[in-house]
Amino acid sequence: MSDNNLLTEKPALTLAAAKKIIAAAEAEALKHAWPVVIAVVDDGGHLLCLERLDNTQFGSVEIAIQKARAAMAFKRPTKVWEELLTTGQHRVLGLPGVLPSEGGLPLIWKDQIVGAIGVSGVKSSEDGQIARVGATVLV
Repeated sequence: MSDNNLLTEKPALTLAAAKKIIAAAEAEALKHAWPVVIAVVDDGGHLLCLERLDNTQFGSVEIAIQKARAAMAFKRPTKVWEELLTTGQHRVLGLPGVLPSEGGLPLIWKDQIVGAIGVSGVKSSEDGQIARVGATVLV
């Protein structure tokens, strides 16, 4: 086996990129006067950046982080779990790390998941709208 096959190269989400993602998401939240927390995690689920807008409930801090981690851990939007739950598939509640509420999205760059964004503070569909705007920064 050659040494060239032992390791792969992968992109990494930078703090600068995380700040741009949060800025785009924040602009969307402010446009609608939605008080939210926005969290960005790397591909290991570790928090890179977090912003809590004025007048946002502090309970949304941990929820935003967990939405981002769930999106990263399962490599899919958290809306998927919310939809399964609403169709009566309660087994999703037993899966470790699942947060069945829209607002968590994987961040994709060049067809690779490099992290995730999580938003919490308003209706889950609104959290999802904000997250989608933030995620488009990498497109």
